[in-house]
Order: sequence, then structure tokens, then C-alpha cells
Amino acid sequence: MSIQLADRTRHMTSSAIRDILKLTERPGVLSLAGGLPSPEGFPLAALRQASERVWQTQGAQAMQYANSEGLMPLREWMARRISRPGWAVSAEQVLVTTGSQQGLDLLGKVLLDPGSRLLVEQPTYLGALQAFSVYGPVLTPWPGDEQGLEQGPDPQALLDAAQPMPQAAYLVPSYQNPTGACLSEARRRALAHALKAGHTTLIEDNPYGELWYDAPPPDPIAVHAPHHTVYLGSLSKVLAPGLRLGFVVTPPDEAPGAQALRTRLLQAKQATDLHTPGFNQRLVLQLLQDGFDLDAHVSKVRQAYKAQRDAMAAALQRHLPEGCVWQVPQGGMFFWVQGPEGFDAAATLPAAVESGVAYVPGAAFYTEGHASKGRQMRLSFVTLSPDQLEEAVSRLAAHMKVALVQAS
Repeated sequence: MSIQLADRTRHMTSSAIRDILKLTERPGVLSLAGGLPSPEGFPLAALRQASERVWQTQGAQAMQYANSEGLMPLREWMARRISRPGWAVSAEQVLVTTGSQQGLDLLGKVLLDPGSRLLVEQPTYLGALQAFSVYGPVLTPWPGDEQGLEQGPDPQALLDAAQPMPQAAYLVPSYQNPTGACLSEARRRALAHALKAGHTTLIEDNPYGELWYDAPPPDPIAVHAPHHTVYLGSLSKVLAPGLRLGFVVTPPDEAPGAQALRTRLLQAKQATDLHTPGFNQRLVLQLLQDGFDLDAHVSKVRQAYKAQRDAMAAALQRHLPEGCVWQVPQGGMFFWVQGPEGFDAAATLPAAVESGVAYVPGAAFYTEGHASKGRQMRLSFVTLSPDQLEEAVSRLAAHMKVALVQAS
């Protein structure tokens, strides 16, 4: 008798990015594919010292089970770090997760029913599509306004009486993965106004908000609509992804349904892994208690990434063939490039890898057919040096020119 899988597994998908990363392991490939922070930005010496202190002073506690919500001092620090005027986050609102990816999965479990509508941008973060799809929602493209996605999703979609009310909406407003777009303050306020007028819960994902290069992004949407927003944060991009430390911030107690949401998230967390590894939580706490200046560290990371972004922008301008379209991101880790008519990013990826460069085809970030997605690519710029970026873009341009000739 064969093993019978649960019906929900039909909705599970592989990560196109993880599959592509396997191709880039061959020698000589310059990868623009992975959404990985630069290892040069990991504070290894400080983490090593903090680790030794944890072992010396609290080793037994670090190896013991921990509470499911997360260590209270860490939750207090997370709450203080993200609080803004008008958005005073308490530690009780914070649930520590094993990476913000777990936060997406937990929210899928407690917010989404099979068949419920979930608004998502086009394109949007692939990992969110993976996490939410398992729970069977109807992934509904969130239309942008007539000026295009750089202006942001249409607030009226949250109030469209001609459609069933969305049960939730998912958004990365600051330096979105994959496009790098950042919503204006006016668009954020308009979305907050629509949330207050409707009955939709916004999942606001903010892994890149501190990676700004020219000016800080506007305040999170949660500042303007705290009762209607569940906020996700992460330490992966500002410290190290191997720590797997993220957090979910639920609405304040006075918000209708907030305490029930908090209870169900905690129960889902307990059923998943009991708690996020206590050693990792204590390590970060010790790092902070030892006087590590996280703001200064993030500032150095931003300076390095800005230089790489500028190198990528210059290389794209020099090398890419006529007909390519892109915008220089003001933060984050990615360029979103649309190739000329006739270029198929997915079909020609194997040939690109053979020529020594890799990227992520844009189709991976969409829920359904899109007129130009076959021509789109996500290019990461933070793991290669400026000289390597120059060579990678040169290889990419040569590959695209050959592909266009073959397609004509």
C-alpha cells in the first residue's frame, strides 16, 4: 500500500530560488540569484565573544527548554527598537519566531481558511506564497494604480464591494523583494485609511526596512493602522540569518480580536517547535548587553551595500542591451530588470549558468499569468564585490544578446 499524503500537500511548492542556488554551486559562476546578506556584514568576532560568555555564565539555561513566547528581555528590546511616536509596542505584543519565515507560516495557520481571499502584490515575495499556499487561500493579485507597481497597491482593493472581502492582505512596503520598491508615506496612509474602513487584516513584512541607502523609509503602515496590522520583523538582514530570529507583532490589547490572535499564534507556535532556540536568543541578548552598537553596525552594512548598489547600477547602464528597463532601488538587496521583447528569462537560465552567471526569473514571484513576467529577472547585488558585479553584468548582457539573436 502506498503512503497517502494529506490533500493540503497539493498546494506545496519548491522554492525556485533554492533550486537555482544548486546550479550556482559549480565553479566559476557569479550568482546574482540568492537573496543572501553578505557574510562580510556578520559581526563574527562580537558573536564569538558573546557566545563564550553565554556558555560561561548561563550554559545550562541556554540548553534548557525556553518559554514559547520568547525571552522577555529580548521581546522588550524588540518592542523598543520598532516603536515609533503613535505606535508604542509592548513586549506582550511580540512573539519571537524561528526566522520571520516561521511568522508567515504561523499567520497562515491562524488567519487563512481554505478558499478565503488573500491579497498579494504582483510580483511578491516567493517565500510568502510558499507559506500561505499550504492553507488553501485564493491568492488574489492586488492591483496597482494606473501608474504601475512603483506607486503601490490600490487601497480601494481593500474595500471593493464587487468582490468578497479579503480575509487578509500581504505587503512588503519597504524595498520589496523582488522589485526593491518602497511605498511613499502618502500611499501608506491611504492603505491605513482603507484598512480602518474595511475588515481586512494586513500582514506587513519588513525584513529590509533598515537597509536604506539614500534616506530612511517612511514609518510602517502599522504606525497608522495598529489595530488592523500584524507586523513581521527579522534579525537576518541586520545580524546574521543563521541565528533564525524573527518576530511577530500583534495589534494592541484594545484592538478587537487581538488577544484571541495572540493566543492562537502562541498555540500554533507551540505545536510547531515549542520555542525558538534559547541559545540563539541568549546569544543576541548577551551581544547587546556587552555593548554591541547595532545601529553603528547596520550603518556600516548600509555603506557597503550602497557601494555595491551603485556599482550594479553603473554596470547595468554600461552593458545591458537596448530595451531593458529597471529602476535603481533606494534600499534592500535587489534590482528588478525587465528584458527586451523576445527575451525569456526562465527558458534561457540554463544557458546563462553555462556562461557563468545566474539570476532568478521573474515568473517565480507571480501567482498567475502576467504579460511581461517572462522577460523579468531579480538580480541580487550584496554578495559580490563591485568588480565581480561588473563581470557578472557583463556576462549577463552577453548572454541576453545571444538569447535575443537565437529567438529572432
